Amino acid sequence: MEETVINNITPQAFLSVAKSGVTIVDIRERDEVITNPVAGAVNIPFSEISKRLSELDKAKPVYVLCRTGELSGEVTEILSDRGYEAFNIEGGYEAVSEYIKNAPPAVLDLKGIRCPGPVVRTAEILSDMQFGQRVLITSDESAFSSDIAVWCERTGNTLINLENRGGEISALIERNYAAKQNAERPDGKTFVLFSGDLDKTIAAFIMANAAASMGRKVTLFFTFWGLNILRRHEKVKVRKNIIEKMFGLMMPRGTKRLGLSRMNMGGMGAKMIRGIMKSKGVDTLEGLMESAKKQGVRLVACQMSMDIMGIRQEELIDGVELGGAATFIGSGEQSDMSLFI
Repeated sequence: MEETVINNITPQAFLSVAKSGVTIVDIRERDEVITNPVAGAVNIPFSEISKRLSELDKAKPVYVLCRTGELSGEVTEILSDRGYEAFNIEGGYEAVSEYIKNAPPAVLDLKGIRCPGPVVRTAEILSDMQFGQRVLITSDESAFSSDIAVWCERTGNTLINLENRGGEISALIERNYAAKQNAERPDGKTFVLFSGDLDKTIAAFIMANAAASMGRKVTLFFTFWGLNILRRHEKVKVRKNIIEKMFGLMMPRGTKRLGLSRMNMGGMGAKMIRGIMKSKGVDTLEGLMESAKKQGVRLVACQMSMDIMGIRQEELIDGVELGGAATFIGSGEQSDMSLFI
């Protein structure tokens, strides 16, 4: 009978593996995991592994970790025999933590990127790191000093060092395991977008992205003129009566046709703002919306307003839910901030 070849992976190589799309199985006992957790890992103690193999998705690579790398080798062999793409993390948790302790920080250059980009990018890189790993971030945005300090305080990550040398700000951050990162708390953020003006919409999505980067649940509720933000740019063929068709013709279709609340100047103001944003390194409204969706921000269109204004669900961009007043109230009750824009 052919002997199973165990795939081993070094701590260094394991730490470079993106956690999305893989399964990390920590087979240490629960008391060890509570005191020394591994980010993104599923805890299935060694004593239970034979009964719980069905919980592991065969479509994903499986990385197995124990305290020293011995028991994880056995489990990796079992998984490989059963058709899994399995890897044993050499040296286990002890080797991984020792490597993290001595490894240089990752480097993230955010110069030229403006709010909310720096905190969003910081959240992205840290989310793929293990607890104890560090990242050195550089930025040339003056507000970064305040923003990153508050971001670390509110997310539970540790700001090791913060320096400003001639306008270049550097921040050394360590990813920490903190209960407030994962606990269910009533500190979500809810925004009602009523006006549909370009400048107000940009402000709302900047705040939504920043809140989401801090791990908060964010809901954007679009009603009346705010629904135009969610309309597709291209025309969608749907059956409407004459009043609904008139509404559709008079309202802007999608974000690229939104005007400013002041100094719109027949659309020239909106084009000027977009040009200035590009030159200053601020993301476009469309980019902010995609970033928000990627971070799990909830976009809710008011069904009642859609009915009144003759907007059909087919006309809305992807990723939008339909809801009503109860949906908004429910989100608001789980939030410590609700803004009407």
